[in-house]
Amino acid sequence: MILRLIVRRLAISVVILLVVSMVIFFATLLLPGDPAQAILGQQATPERIAAIHEQMNLDEPAWKRYLFWLGGLFTGDFGVSAATSQPVSALIGQRVGASLFLMVAAAIISIPVGILVGIWSALRRGRPTDAAITGISLVLAALPEFVIGIALVSLLSTTVFTVLPAVTMQPPGMQVWDFPEQLILPVMVLVLVVTPYIARMMRATMLEVLDSGYVEMARLKGVPERRVILRHALPHAIGPVAQVVAIQLAWMAGGVVVVEFLFRYPGVGQALIEAVNYRDVMVVVAITMIVAAIYVVVNLLADIVGILANPKLRTEGGK
Repeated sequence: MILRLIVRRLAISVVILLVVSMVIFFATLLLPGDPAQAILGQQATPERIAAIHEQMNLDEPAWKRYLFWLGGLFTGDFGVSAATSQPVSALIGQRVGASLFLMVAAAIISIPVGILVGIWSALRRGRPTDAAITGISLVLAALPEFVIGIALVSLLSTTVFTVLPAVTMQPPGMQVWDFPEQLILPVMVLVLVVTPYIARMMRATMLEVLDSGYVEMARLKGVPERRVILRHALPHAIGPVAQVVAIQLAWMAGGVVVVEFLFRYPGVGQALIEAVNYRDVMVVVAITMIVAAIYVVVNLLADIVGILANPKLRTEGGK
């Protein structure tokens, strides 16, 4: 049954998150140096180091510290940042909002643009327009996000034109979205990375549907071409594309870290890098778990969309 498949995917997702939490927590213990020494710097004294050890429970066994942290995670307590002595949830709350704003802005642009470009390319199969779209999307899909970002900075901020800021500045008491011009380059990078995959999948599925028998039959019956596309072809082609969209949104949860570092964007990416430098374990594991949770949840939604779109999977046992 479809409910059984969804419950199975959900159970697998929970197990994956549990394994990820273990890997993340114990991997941070392998970072070189003493967290207390990294936090105190030149002001480190044996007494202060001992106080930090007691505050962070560094003298406890690693497995016990993990269980303490996991128990707090289930109650919404991410712990206390050793570097700032603030609750981790308060420390990264605003940064999570800034990152989500960046990803939502990119998704609002890339999803409809990718779908429309894919449809346009499929309807002009074999023409120069189709060849140009296919070539450009293939090149963009092959480039890492930091390469695209550096190219845009060189083109629009430094070498050729100086029309957009190369880094993000956030004055105290202001939100990052209060300065829209600073968001253009980071959003452009995410859009240029995500859109080609959506467009290529939309083109492939649209071509397959346009060659199907029921679309040909609709055309033979004299149905207007626009209605053929909107009523017969598009609903059947959107299912596989929805899965690709979900996967690309999941990628943005991790790829946004690179983009934020490149543009000094005050999101979770910058917070993660700063936490690693200061050996702030609680912040590192909290941010990584948030990214992993977004990735797992979006992939779970992609699986559900795939199940709902596949008639064979809507029957018991996939028969």
